[in-house]
Amino acid sequence: MENYSISLQSLISEFGFKVIYLPDDPGKIMVSTTEIDRPGLALAGFFGIFESDRIQLIGNAERKYLSQQTPEKRREKVFEFIKRGPVAVIMTAGHDPLPETAEACAEYRVPLLKSDEPTTYIMAALFASLNVHLAPRITRHGVLVEVYGEGVLILGDSGIGKSETAIELVKRGHRLIADDAVEIKKVSAKSLVGSAPELIRHYVELRGIGIIDVSRIFGVGAVKDTEKIDLVIQLENWVEGKMYDRMGLEDQKIDILGIELPSLTVPVKPGRNLAVIIEIAAMNNRQKKMGYNTAEEFNRRIMQVNGLDV
Repeated sequence: MENYSISLQSLISEFGFKVIYLPDDPGKIMVSTTEIDRPGLALAGFFGIFESDRIQLIGNAERKYLSQQTPEKRREKVFEFIKRGPVAVIMTAGHDPLPETAEACAEYRVPLLKSDEPTTYIMAALFASLNVHLAPRITRHGVLVEVYGEGVLILGDSGIGKSETAIELVKRGHRLIADDAVEIKKVSAKSLVGSAPELIRHYVELRGIGIIDVSRIFGVGAVKDTEKIDLVIQLENWVEGKMYDRMGLEDQKIDILGIELPSLTVPVKPGRNLAVIIEIAAMNNRQKKMGYNTAEEFNRRIMQVNGLDV
């Protein structure tokens, strides 16, 4: 699987870190792991599992530990830690770096930054941000819309009506995230988030009309940059004689990046209002997540009427 990275400059801009020392253009210094460390063990002299590609946070505990050392011991510990070349060191909780830290970072060309936020806050926020920026990802041909708070990924062959359905949903008050190409990121073990490539963000292609800017025609409330994917709907041309699920008891799933998502196959033919069908599918999926399954409840009633055990 391809590995991704983000520049230190992007993180500086995102979190408003104060720059104390930079050995190079921060746009060229790349962070490629979501893992973040507090170097307590390293400062104590243990480097058995030290990872130099991780951002290191120095907070209250590390600073207090160092301040209790003799000047000679403190310098030895700090230089031994910094010479391992961590990708960046961030002073948290508004602390200024000790003179030894600033000197060691300059000598070994390690970026040194500062944040006024508490260590735990910075660690959690950085971890969440890096999980998004460095997440495994794929691009799928389809449409992503938000319908009643549910992220619905619509898949199907070219020309089947995905974009037209998206526009109809936008007209009905829902929001477009992506048309034609959907970038899907695995941001956790259970969550996928979709967005549009920047070049085509908020644009929709309608055959016979061309490219339209949804945010300008329908307003900024009609679009959204990202959305969690909750349901996948696969559109296919109606096949006469094919048995389609009429009860909703079939528990269809689709695997994307190792995560199984609820999936529905919706046959398309003239006269079917796909926008309304997708609205109902989104509301029904929301009900299932809240613990109520209409198909199972209906089946239970049928069995009761027929005197069968439930």
